[in-house]
Amino acid sequence: MQNLSGIGMTSQRTRERLLGRLMDQGIQSMEVLDIMRSTPRHIFLDEALAHRAYEDVALPIGHNQTISQPYVVARMSEAVVKTGAIDKVLEIGTGCGYQTAVIARLARRVFTIERIKDLSERAKTNLRVLGLRNIEFKHDDGSLGWADRGPFDAIITTAAPRQVPIELLSQLADGGRLIIPVGGKDYQELKLICREGSQYTEQVLDEVRFVPLLMGQVQS
Repeated sequence: MQNLSGIGMTSQRTRERLLGRLMDQGIQSMEVLDIMRSTPRHIFLDEALAHRAYEDVALPIGHNQTISQPYVVARMSEAVVKTGAIDKVLEIGTGCGYQTAVIARLARRVFTIERIKDLSERAKTNLRVLGLRNIEFKHDDGSLGWADRGPFDAIITTAAPRQVPIELLSQLADGGRLIIPVGGKDYQELKLICREGSQYTEQVLDEVRFVPLLMGQVQS
């Protein structure tokens, strides 16, 4: 049975210190901060790394993937809710499910895609522990999006393509927001792309470092 409250380096006091760092870095949404405070990041990590769960760093989760840095999770989540209540969110790259857990408490429905089957199954287990029931999972190539569940009010991508996939832009609802890291291994920008009718506007939010967005599926 997972210890959701944590002890020692995963205790509530440790989480509060992380919240202070996020606020110092400019995270302003109290809704996002409250969700970050109450989401037990340590359950998404292997036991050997759980003591580092509330450091503001990305950490390995296997398969050459990482759990995102808390600041980046908060930054992306804040960008999603800037326009108010959200109905449908598409997440590209479920990973271990940490970003999914945060978004699932901000949106009515979350559709999440992971190309690595083992990670998708692990995320399902993690999110079941938290009692989150508004999430639909898919094991598939995330670069293609999820057309038959769209259009989406927001799309979050937790891996970086070199260019924004046209499929994701086309699956944004009118007024929708795409939050996506773009670039190669040496330099990436976190972009916010907003759709208004047939027009798209683009804003750079931050410099970031994500794993690359790869095509295809991995069955193990």
